[in-house]
Amino acid sequence: MLSREELREIAKMRGEGVFFVSLYLNVNPMTNVKDNYAIHVKSMLKQTADKLDKAVLKKVSGDFEKVESYILTNKKIFRKGLAVLSSQERNFWKEFHLSVPFKNEIIVDNIPYIKPLLDILDNYQRYAILLVDRESARIFLVHLGEIEEYSEVHSDDVPGRHKKGGWFSLSGKSYERHIDYHVGLHLKDVIKQLDPFLSGEYVGRMIIGGSEEAVTKVKNMLPQAIAEKVMGTFQAEMFANSKEILEKTEPIVHSYERKKEEKDIDDLLTKAMKNENAVVGIENVLNALQEGRVMKLVFLKGYKHSGISCRQCGYLTVQDASSCPFCNGEMQEAKYVVDLIAQKAVEQGALIEVAHENRKLQEAGSIGAFLRF
Repeated sequence: MLSREELREIAKMRGEGVFFVSLYLNVNPMTNVKDNYAIHVKSMLKQTADKLDKAVLKKVSGDFEKVESYILTNKKIFRKGLAVLSSQERNFWKEFHLSVPFKNEIIVDNIPYIKPLLDILDNYQRYAILLVDRESARIFLVHLGEIEEYSEVHSDDVPGRHKKGGWFSLSGKSYERHIDYHVGLHLKDVIKQLDPFLSGEYVGRMIIGGSEEAVTKVKNMLPQAIAEKVMGTFQAEMFANSKEILEKTEPIVHSYERKKEEKDIDDLLTKAMKNENAVVGIENVLNALQEGRVMKLVFLKGYKHSGISCRQCGYLTVQDASSCPFCNGEMQEAKYVVDLIAQKAVEQGALIEVAHENRKLQEAGSIGAFLRF
């Protein structure tokens, strides 16, 4: 399973004269007629080979052959998105099969190209779904576009529904208190099981679904630590299938992410203006990165910038320099500076936020960072 820890280790991989081939491919059967992505791969490999220096092509030709062979012989295991990172020189091969499609591209560089994977992690974070009613509950985990039912809780001792009203609006006060008592016990049991799940599975957010009465009651009973994770609520029947539940929660997640993204960018720009452990603009970010101060990197999706890097220590800059100011090493062209910044930030343990359209951040340079100090 794709994780930040694994990407952090991959981001550290580099070497003098060593090259990596990074392939990202849309293998979604809904948008690829008769597996035509295999044709795309052949064309992409040829176009990339034609542009490469002959010495570099000689080093990666084995990777090209291996990638093409893999695509042609493993179609049955593909989902919607495929990422392959390969370097025969380093005896390295890694593949990621995801339920999220990628933009088709091949990158040949001295380090693995992982920016699309970082983008996926940022935009498809894990969240839990609690579907609850008066006597049962279902807990789901959603990650990278896939939903999996984690567990089910059922309480047999909750009294039946009163004929003249719902289970939260019963005519007999005594019977109503009796009902509430048992429902309360049931919901306490649900919350008890929810707590270790949220912490053990590193789930940062949650959505609650069910009847309006059940959702309201369980929200009021949640301890603060869990209540703070709730992104929103929805109504659904307990027998709803996983696909139906996922479709109901996707708009909630999308809305939450956009609001959070806007707030983060507003905070970033305000702190940067006040010089409070935040910077904007690529040069300021590069300086902070070089000093190991970046706590969270924020940049616009699709933002690109070129520059130069040190062959020896990996120092990055967008300024002209004949030699590295830190180790005196030889400088080389770096076409994907933003991608290299993201990989260095991951390597240093920083968080990444890939933002969508945001005029304020674009005007400030399309990139910024919250700093550790």
